[in-house]
Amino acid sequence: MQREDFLRLYETGYRDFRRIDLSGVDLSGCILVSVNLAEANLAGANLSRAFLTAANFEAAELHRADLRFAKMSQSRFSLANLTKANLQGAFWIQSDLSKAQLSGANLSHVNLRRACLLAANLTSANLQGVNLREANLGQTNLAWADLSGARLYGAQLEMTHFVGVNLARAHLNGLDFQQGDLSGINFSEAQLKGANLAGANLSAANLAQANLQNANLAYVSLAGANLTATYFKQAVLHCADLRRAILHDTDFSEASLVGATLTETDTETNINRSSALAVPDPGRDRGWHLAPSYG
Repeated sequence: MQREDFLRLYETGYRDFRRIDLSGVDLSGCILVSVNLAEANLAGANLSRAFLTAANFEAAELHRADLRFAKMSQSRFSLANLTKANLQGAFWIQSDLSKAQLSGANLSHVNLRRACLLAANLTSANLQGVNLREANLGQTNLAWADLSGARLYGAQLEMTHFVGVNLARAHLNGLDFQQGDLSGINFSEAQLKGANLAGANLSAANLAQANLQNANLAYVSLAGANLTATYFKQAVLHCADLRRAILHDTDFSEASLVGATLTETDTETNINRSSALAVPDPGRDRGWHLAPSYG
């Protein structure tokens, strides 16, 4: 359908455009509130700066569509194909994107607060500076996505896939990563105050200059991790595995490392703690073991 015909119908009060073909059509800046475009073909369409509040795009085809700075709060995009779409700066608060395909999409600085991305596919997506506060990311595939500078306070992360994700400078305070596979992930300069990382696999992760104050890292694996200038003040690292970790200028002040393993660490730091002491192990060339602190 041509742009003029579509807008004429909309202006007369018609809203149900299910399965319509609008591929490549320029609808930039149009006001299309509460429109039903479920299963519509909008591949390559230009919807930049459009007003799409409460719109229905369920199972719609939006491959390579332009949705930059579009207003889409309380809209439905479940099962939609947004592969390689450009959504930079879009407003997507409280929207349903469950099982949506967003691989390779540009979502930089998108506002997805309280949105549902349950089981959505965001592999290799650009999510720099995205707002995901209180969003549902259960079973979401974030493999190789760039979430640098993203805000995820209060987000639900049950069975979320983080393989190869970039979380540098991300705001992750208080999140529950318990038992998660976070190996090799870039958390440099991330805010993780009060986060629950108990039992998580952080082997070979980059946590340089990250803030983990008051975090729970009991039974975590930090083997081979980069902990340069990482801030662990008052963190719990009971039985943590820090073998081969880089501990340059790492701050463990008031942290609890009871039962932790620090053998073969690359250590250039003052390791201060109230409940445990790091002391040289004469049985190893560069090893450490932990002894209880009395008094």
